[in-house]
Amino acid sequence: MSAYRMHLPQNSPAHPRRGLADWTELMLKDHGFLRLRWHNLHQIDSHMWRSNQPTPARIKQCATLGINTIINLRGERDDGGWRLEAEACHKTGLTLVDFTARSRAAPDKPMLHATAELFHTITTPALLHCKSGADRAGIMSALYLVMMKDAPVNIALQQLKFWPYLHVSQAKTGVLDAFLLAYQPYQQQGMAFFDWVDNIYDADQLQAEFRAKGWANRLVDDLLNRE
Repeated sequence: MSAYRMHLPQNSPAHPRRGLADWTELMLKDHGFLRLRWHNLHQIDSHMWRSNQPTPARIKQCATLGINTIINLRGERDDGGWRLEAEACHKTGLTLVDFTARSRAAPDKPMLHATAELFHTITTPALLHCKSGADRAGIMSALYLVMMKDAPVNIALQQLKFWPYLHVSQAKTGVLDAFLLAYQPYQQQGMAFFDWVDNIYDADQLQAEFRAKGWANRLVDDLLNRE
């Protein structure tokens, strides 16, 4: 079974409309009001973009930018934000892909292989998004560069920066940086990414060895309220 789900424009996800209730959940429960002007929208290359959770109006804008696929890294949900996103993708003729990425855990091997499959399957240009566009969008953008562009780790790591993305490497989310840095010496020796993943990489060990700073966790978890 695939690790992600595609909702094609001609097969809109079945979900009852809830009108104001959906918008209330998106704006208040999901803190969408903070993203009305701050979109964290950036173009990685001609085939890939990244951002925070888009509103229906921004999804319409994505279509005008030539984007064909929106990759929701928060996974399929049953809240107002996901309902509005699915409806907007259907209306604008975009493919919506639900893919679950994690912001505070070292990527596991099944997720990494599923990511490669995803990148080879989607129709580009595509947009990667999570809630804030900082952590999950950052690691997936970095993986895109490593997997699809053979980018050096130091280049991929630029997708995990505080500015302009507001990624905090000192918090638990810094395990994503640690993951890329663990591969770096092997990449420099000429080892292919999935040779390292399948034969050397240990997600549990990396997670156990990573140490976050308390002040950074409070910033990310309590103040910024990241997922």
